[in-house]
Amino acid sequence: MERKPLKRGLGRGLSALMADVQQDVATDAGTTVPRRPDMLVPIEKIEPNPDQPRRRFESEDLEDLCRSIKEKGVIQPLIVRVSPRDSLKYEIVAGERRWRASQMAQLHELPVLIREFDDTEVLEVAIIENIQRADLNPVDEAAGYKQLMEKFGHTQERLAEALGKSRSYIANSMRLLQLPDDVIEHLADGRLSTGHARALITSDHASELAKQIVSRGLSVRDTERLVKKAAQGEAVPKAKSASRPKDDKDADTKALEGDLSAALGMKVAVEHKEGTEQGKIVISYNNLDQLDDICRRLSATE
Repeated sequence: MERKPLKRGLGRGLSALMADVQQDVATDAGTTVPRRPDMLVPIEKIEPNPDQPRRRFESEDLEDLCRSIKEKGVIQPLIVRVSPRDSLKYEIVAGERRWRASQMAQLHELPVLIREFDDTEVLEVAIIENIQRADLNPVDEAAGYKQLMEKFGHTQERLAEALGKSRSYIANSMRLLQLPDDVIEHLADGRLSTGHARALITSDHASELAKQIVSRGLSVRDTERLVKKAAQGEAVPKAKSASRPKDDKDADTKALEGDLSAALGMKVAVEHKEGTEQGKIVISYNNLDQLDDICRRLSATE
């Protein structure tokens, strides 16, 4: 039977799209409650969006979410639309992490909110959902704002109103993308804070100063002083190379290394991953004869 089109999604503004991504809804009593789903859908009838802008899903985060779902279930419904490729299935608009974690938890059906979004609105909602993540790094957040402005023509004022942020916050966030690529990488990986990065935006020596900040563990206030000195023409000191970590192997591991080295006549290093049963053994040879000896021993049969 042909599905009747749902009229709720088309032509809606940014604030209306934001309302769908919100985790909860407000009640008359001033409290919030989880969104009530439109229906429950078998998990095998739900498919991911092939144009989802988020490509990385950390396994550790998914495992944490899986444990939560096993304990409490899927509290927040997924937002879906009828799949443009198969009218008997639904395509995820927002909530792919929940879908993946629910598969790990071996759930059979998921709560969904059904919307009729066109391809443009699907991408827009996916970007908004990513921006709303609590653990989003400043670079991805800024890139999300940039996408919403460039792809969909939103202004900083409109974004600020819909997202509940000030226009200056949006503007300052997007300015971070003007930094050199290596500084942006430090920021994305958490080696630099947003405060550090903002202090570096106006500097002509941002890359070299960033190395100083990371290697010396400078505070934001120290960074501001360093940037000021560089602007006044003072030479920027070279960052010191990181010192090699001390050997913290336990006595048993060192004894094992000694026994293996004595048996092989070559240096052997055992590198065990702390807290796991995994690791690797590194055998160092000084010449090709020793390499041949290693190969012969490894390939020997009883």
